[in-house]
Amino acid sequence: MNALPANPPDEGRAALLEKLGSRSLVFVGLMGAGKTAIGRKVATMLSLPFTDSDQEIESVSRMTIPELFERYGEPEFRALEQRVILRLLENGPQVLSTGGGAFMNAQTREAISAHGISVWLKADLDLLMERVSKKPNRPLLKNSDPREVLEKLMVERYPVYATADLTVPTRDDRKEIIAGEVVSTVCVHLGIAAIATSDEVQS
Repeated sequence: MNALPANPPDEGRAALLEKLGSRSLVFVGLMGAGKTAIGRKVATMLSLPFTDSDQEIESVSRMTIPELFERYGEPEFRALEQRVILRLLENGPQVLSTGGGAFMNAQTREAISAHGISVWLKADLDLLMERVSKKPNRPLLKNSDPREVLEKLMVERYPVYATADLTVPTRDDRKEIIAGEVVSTVCVHLGIAAIATSDEVQS
């Protein structure tokens, strides 16, 4: 086989998309892990549409997530979230970011497993705290000790997130770097050569 040029992104991308088929790449993880920001970058790299399930929920309900929590409570919100994600998964291939609690729902996990590849963006507590403290609209953190709430969520959710198809550690680095690592991890998972997503040498 002839040696390919050093950076054949279109060829690699085509191979990845062919293997992906109609499946979605689904980002799971805690609030603040960067699912939307990294998801958007990955979608751009792969020329796929990007969808954020929280934005979709707000659009169909014409209410914000905090308003939904306040008016209907978490169980009702989770039921709506499940319906929205199941519908979105029919639209693959795409990159889909989900709310922090979505993957905790067994039916949602099954649907993601059937129609997608799940990617857990795994972040440490300090990074999450730094990020979520900048956004006051997190319903689960309306509490006198958000750090304690986050720690509790990590204990509850990390064992479930760990069942995702892929785990990619995230950190305070450029979004392009993390997104490139996600794409490389997906390539390995699908058994294809990694795509050169940037001209930077990965350390």
